[in-house]
Amino acid sequence: MISKNTFAFLKDLKANNNRDWFTDNKPRYEAAKEEFEEFITSLYGEIRKFDASIGLIEPKKTIFRIYRDVRFSKNKEPYKVNFGAHIHPGEKQAVHAVAGYYLHIEPGGQSMLAGGAYLPQGPWLKAIRQEIDFNGKEFKKIINAKSFKTYFALEGEKLIRPPQGYDESHPDIEILKHKSFIAVHHPTDKMVLSKEFLGYCQKAFKALYPFDQFLNTALD
Repeated sequence: MISKNTFAFLKDLKANNNRDWFTDNKPRYEAAKEEFEEFITSLYGEIRKFDASIGLIEPKKTIFRIYRDVRFSKNKEPYKVNFGAHIHPGEKQAVHAVAGYYLHIEPGGQSMLAGGAYLPQGPWLKAIRQEIDFNGKEFKKIINAKSFKTYFALEGEKLIRPPQGYDESHPDIEILKHKSFIAVHHPTDKMVLSKEFLGYCQKAFKALYPFDQFLNTALD
């Protein structure tokens, strides 16, 4: 489980986001990192019970580095103030080209469970829209299912006008206008720190599975 010690480290890191502090507190980071890796390994096993497609990547390789790339950013703080992982089918390099299960741990109500397609590149976005055009009823059934709506709703940036090739009168035009097809849920800090959080994540991601599957099937 995720402990108060991990949250305390992330809170302190946010208040002291510099290399000297991080170096002095490296043992705390290593302990928190190990705890998160153990949680992700357990979560990976739970997700595999309903989605065998994730079996091509090691659990630890789904975890993002805590070190920020500040080369092209105005924010020069060297460290992320969260732990994150994206469990998905395929190799690690496919992280932005396939829908999976994203877990983000951050104190202050900033933790999230998410999935879907975030600003997918042209070919995938085109394929998703085509799949919705052909199977709009199926997609709406997925996003309106009670299990999905218990945790998620369809989110993401949208076009103002219909995408090329689609008319404003299309019955699913508001869905087709999406540039991202994502689903996000924010668990409370209390839930993240509870013994039930692993099972909570498993249930939420199981509800997300048909949504991810639809988006990934678009490329088949």
